[in-house]
Amino acid sequence: MFYQGVLTKMETEFASPIQYYLVFENDFINMNQLLNKRITMQFVKYQCLHCGLDKPIYRQGFDKQCFYEAPQAADWVMRPELSKAHLGIEERDLEFEKKTQLQPHIVYLANSSNVKVGVTRKNQVPTRWIDQGAHEAIEIVEVPNRYLAGITEVALKDQVSDKTNWRKMLKNEIEDENLVEWRERLKGFIPSEVSDYFIESNTETNLEFPVSKYPEKPKSLNIVKEQTYSGKLVGVKGQYLIFEDETVFNVRANEGLVVKLNLD
Repeated sequence: MFYQGVLTKMETEFASPIQYYLVFENDFINMNQLLNKRITMQFVKYQCLHCGLDKPIYRQGFDKQCFYEAPQAADWVMRPELSKAHLGIEERDLEFEKKTQLQPHIVYLANSSNVKVGVTRKNQVPTRWIDQGAHEAIEIVEVPNRYLAGITEVALKDQVSDKTNWRKMLKNEIEDENLVEWRERLKGFIPSEVSDYFIESNTETNLEFPVSKYPEKPKSLNIVKEQTYSGKLVGVKGQYLIFEDETVFNVRANEGLVVKLNLD
C-alpha cells in the first residue's frame, strides 16, 4: 500500500496519547496506527505551499520568491511583536493580517526540553503545545491581538527561554516543573499594558505522546539528500517521526516536499 502527497504539518487530536494524522490531498493517514510498522519514504519533487510550483523549498514550505512575498511568511509570523494590523498598517496583505492578528492570542509556558515562553492564537491551544513536543504547558495571559502577545513574549524572554532543544525533547530528557509557580514568578515582568490580561487561576495541561522507544542519539533525516529511507516507526512526538534506528524526521521542517510512502 502506498500514499503520495505534499507534506504539511501533521494534524493532531488532543487525546491520551495524542493522535497524529498525515493529511494528503486525497488521503488521511492516522500515524498512530503505523507504530511498529515499516515505512519507506521516497522524495518525489517540490511543491511550494503558496504557488504550487515545483521549485526548491526555501523556508516554511515556500520557495524563495513566495517566502518573501506571501503574507503567511511575513516577519510578524515569527516575531509577533512586529504586528501592525491593530494600527491599520499593512505589511503584505492587510486583510489577511487583520484576520490573523486581530484575534485572541495566548502567551504560554511550555516544558518540552526546558521551560519556554511562546505565543499562539487561542484557537491553536493545545495544538501549538503538541507541535512543540511539550509534556506540560500553561497559559499566562490572553490578549485581544498578536502585538500585545508579542511584546509580552519579548519582555519574558529575558527571564525564560523561548527556544526548544529538539534533541533533548526527542530523547525525552525531561523534568517536571511547577508551571503555576513559574507563572506567578513571571507576573511582575509582564508589560503594564498587558497586566490586566494576566490569567490568575488555572492549572497546567499534561500531554502524552505515542512513543514506544525514545532515541538516545537522534539523527535527522534529509530526505532530499537521501532520496529514499526505510525504517520501523516507533513513535511520534512534536512534529517528528521517530524510527527504530534512531533516525528522526521533522514533518513540519519538510513542508512543501512531495513524498511517496510505502507501508509494509
